[in-house]
Amino acid sequence: MKVTIRDVAREAGVSVATVSRVFNGSGPVREPTRQRILEVADRLRYVPDSTARSLIMRRTGTLGVLLPDLYGEFFSEVIRGIDGAAQARGYHVLLSSSHANRNEIVAALRAMRGRVDGLVVMSPDIDVQGLSANLPESLPAVLLNCAVNGDAYDSLNIDNFGGAFAMVQHLLALGHRRIAMIAGPERNHDAAERLRGYRAALEAGGAEVRDEWVLPGDFTESGGHAAAQRFLELDPRPAAIFAANDAMAIGAISRLRDAGLVVPDDVAVAGFDDIPIAAYVSPPLSSVQVAIAELGSRAVERLVEAIAMKNQHVRRQEVLPTRLVIRASCGAPRSR
Repeated sequence: MKVTIRDVAREAGVSVATVSRVFNGSGPVREPTRQRILEVADRLRYVPDSTARSLIMRRTGTLGVLLPDLYGEFFSEVIRGIDGAAQARGYHVLLSSSHANRNEIVAALRAMRGRVDGLVVMSPDIDVQGLSANLPESLPAVLLNCAVNGDAYDSLNIDNFGGAFAMVQHLLALGHRRIAMIAGPERNHDAAERLRGYRAALEAGGAEVRDEWVLPGDFTESGGHAAAQRFLELDPRPAAIFAANDAMAIGAISRLRDAGLVVPDDVAVAGFDDIPIAAYVSPPLSSVQVAIAELGSRAVERLVEAIAMKNQHVRRQEVLPTRLVIRASCGAPRSR
């Protein structure tokens, strides 16, 4: 039979309220009494009822995280940052993936109501109306890389436009005038901003801009591999490829190598995100560095602050800077 709080109280010779105060930290208990209760609970293998405790304390000790996908180094780094920051603050993490499907997003948001103290949301398909309709006003939420305007929610975004602009400027400075881009998925905020940065840099540098040089991609290695096949069929063929993320850049390098081309001698390649593996592929990949794990940890930091303020705080919208990490794949000397 399951051991209850009444069993612990009877064995320890104290009231149920005293046992409750020990496990909830909700009031003073003399140290000898507290130790006796803990020893009895340990001997009886008593496990506090988390549901009842949550109702009493009005907190679950859990943070909800909604991501569009769990596959790939980018998301594993985001999760690593979130989990480390949550554990350091005494929280557990409840993780869900929506696969960028609007119905799944709504289902996940509704499933987390009452189970979490706050929510971190990264989704290309979310909007203020969707969040407001499916989340209580009292539940704090921090948005990551979401195309949500206004100040209704705290948000953290990457400087996608600036990072893409800087990388294409770098390729132009190396003498490349014909630069193709492997774009990200449609309706994705990050992808749209990186494409905008690419076009703006080409126009600012007086370089040719061709629609056929923007190749479709989906942020996966296989998508980059397929895009590189289309690149090989272009005439004239551009001298450089800027991929909207590192996974696609790595897939593209694989296909180019299979076709007998040498990177960077025949084609320069650069990516975006600077995932950990980027430094170890052959040749090492030039990339726009994003502090991916920090993005997750700062979201948790912001969320815990909002929880402490009972969601009665001034919302903040922050854009995290990027920087170029230049390696061998674009044919330039290594940067510091």
